[in-house]
Amino acid sequence: MNKANPIDLTPFIKAYDVRGLVGSQLTDGVVEALGAAFVDEVDAAGNEIIVGHDMRDSSPGFAAAFSAGARARGANVVMIGLCSTDETYFASGSMNAPAAMFTASHNPATYNGIKFSRAGAQGISFNTGLKAIRDRAQAYLASGIGPVAQPGSEREVDVLAGYASYLRELVDLSGIRPLRIVVDAGNGMGGLTVPAVLSTAAGLPELPLEIIPLYFELDGTFPNHEANPLEPANIVDLQKAVVEHGADVGLAFDGDADRCFVVDERGNPMTPSAVAAVVALREIRRVRASQPEGAIHVIHNLITSRIVEETIKNAGAIAVRTHVGHSLIKDQMAATGAIFGGEHSAHYYFRDFWGADNGMLAAMHLLAEFGSQQQPLSVLSERFSPYATSGEINSVVEDVPAATARIRAAFANEAEFDELDGLTVTGITDDDEAFWWFNVRPSNTEPLLRLNAEAGSEGQLHTIRDRVLALIRG
Repeated sequence: MNKANPIDLTPFIKAYDVRGLVGSQLTDGVVEALGAAFVDEVDAAGNEIIVGHDMRDSSPGFAAAFSAGARARGANVVMIGLCSTDETYFASGSMNAPAAMFTASHNPATYNGIKFSRAGAQGISFNTGLKAIRDRAQAYLASGIGPVAQPGSEREVDVLAGYASYLRELVDLSGIRPLRIVVDAGNGMGGLTVPAVLSTAAGLPELPLEIIPLYFELDGTFPNHEANPLEPANIVDLQKAVVEHGADVGLAFDGDADRCFVVDERGNPMTPSAVAAVVALREIRRVRASQPEGAIHVIHNLITSRIVEETIKNAGAIAVRTHVGHSLIKDQMAATGAIFGGEHSAHYYFRDFWGADNGMLAAMHLLAEFGSQQQPLSVLSERFSPYATSGEINSVVEDVPAATARIRAAFANEAEFDELDGLTVTGITDDDEAFWWFNVRPSNTEPLLRLNAEAGSEGQLHTIRDRVLALIRG
């Protein structure tokens, strides 16, 4: 650790997590300081914290350095080893202890990062503790980590079997029709969790599922494709395999396996919004069966398709529209008592999973719904995808306020505006087929403006999309 000229932590401690380049930004010394700072922030001296990591080459060493810093400040560290991010949420929730997960999710192998949770899998964002962790760690880098009278201990625990058993308790797949499923783990942590949860690797009973694996070997260099299924190029292999094997469904997980993407029997993607609508409906029905009266809240961020809000309301629940971002949504889950939350980015949150996100659990709900009837997945997908959507389109914009002002001026007489997260513009019309909306949000880290749009028809979508892009790009 270079105390005379310590690394500046500001550039790579983001709104929701730590995400930086290995060696130049994230070093053992930086990680050790972050471990000490985390213990101070969550007041864990004398108590347990959980540390897990993904399959990246740098992850085991960083987990060890973090443990050293945490123990120096008096925490008793529970090392859970190789795991998915939602496994750390399970450990944090079931053991009621703070947790740190080493992963850079879908980022390339040159990156690593940390996702933090308070006890009970509560999220930590920049404004709810991450800034304080950064500032404490920066001070430790400059002056060294002050020892405590009673340093902490370290022990190892395997939580995979408990995690798999708990998910099986939440969603019963034993009675569905037999399904053939291609799963692309992208050489990420899904290669560990899928055999445990959906097959028999954790010692659980066999399910009526035939799993055809793609890239289950844990390899943090991602030799086959990036572990980011949000990019269409990264699900091409899955799409081909689903068709070639005559599979009923395809699933793709990102690097830390907390997000899951779905492909139907034709190889066509099922949008995360459609998945969110299906899961929301199942959760509302389940809760309503045991709670005939009273309000049920379900969260969706403002980028999800209109079908999500419509599904929630039509099922008799209250739809809560939120900002984009997992820590913010976790806060809203807690504040509203929501039973479920869905994002356009394939993050799905469950009250029964401590309000945390879990892509595997969302996939299980989809399999349960799909497997309880005889129609192909494409029929279910089309039912919950009635509108035309653009997906996220990024544009390099040096002057975001100027671009936003151009949009406001152009749509002033034909739309309503709101600024919940960026600028959302909704067309004023009574004709459902002519409806449209779009949202533009600036990136937190790059000179980008992100556009998402939806309309009642493809023609209407293309018209709105092209108008907005012309305004954004000047």
